[in-house]
Amino acid sequence: MVKFVLPAIVVAYAAILGVLYERQERMIFPGTALPPDHPFRFDQRFEEVRIPVPGASLDALHFMQDRPRGLVFFVHGNAGNLDVWATGLDFYRNIGYDLFIFDFRGYGKSTGTIESEAQLKTDVRAAWDYIAPQYAGKPIIVYGRSLGTGLAAALARDVNPALLVLVSPYTSVTAIAQQRFPFVPGWLVKYPLRTEAIIGDIKSPILMFHGSDDRLIPPSESEKLKALAKSPTDLVIVKGAHHGDVHRFPQYLNALADHALTVAGAM
Repeated sequence: MVKFVLPAIVVAYAAILGVLYERQERMIFPGTALPPDHPFRFDQRFEEVRIPVPGASLDALHFMQDRPRGLVFFVHGNAGNLDVWATGLDFYRNIGYDLFIFDFRGYGKSTGTIESEAQLKTDVRAAWDYIAPQYAGKPIIVYGRSLGTGLAAALARDVNPALLVLVSPYTSVTAIAQQRFPFVPGWLVKYPLRTEAIIGDIKSPILMFHGSDDRLIPPSESEKLKALAKSPTDLVIVKGAHHGDVHRFPQYLNALADHALTVAGAM
């Protein structure tokens, strides 16, 4: 019996790993596409721009104030598109910051497909290179949310923004994957996004937020990152918040506003 059962288990396990490997992009990046002629409607002045990247283009929204203090460069999470991520516009208007947010390949009206971690990082840098020169002499805050925190951290290491904001960050995608699927070996993850390996190299001040009741990415992930950071780092555990609603809590809004105004006053 063992001679037949054990090989069958091995084959089944290998098949499961094969499916997970092949479907990884769809599992990690379940973005929602939009028709090319989809009209964005917001109650704030904005422009829609296209950023050329190798083999594709990224769709981005640039929300503008009359006399902005600076810019928030926003790297969003793994689901949805700009239609659902371009929120909280009154908050940015109230603190006097412009907002720049873009969709990954295959999300919204962005074209192409996500193929590698290196490609993702190159695309994020292309978006930065498009908008950052327009804010010379003004503070730019690099802001990452959930999956976007790993990409935001990698960008901040290279460009040294006035402030790095990480909302619901992780030490690595590999760590989160193994928490949820402990039977999956780490080498299977094609997008490890190891924030833990680079956060010590970031020179910018860091502000992290994490919901106390986050069940998707536990607050301990932020605590580990704070311990590894070498630049000035604040961690705000938002009491009662889950993974997707941190931005609705006054504790988050007040802390983010205070830090944004502080870096603006320092320039």
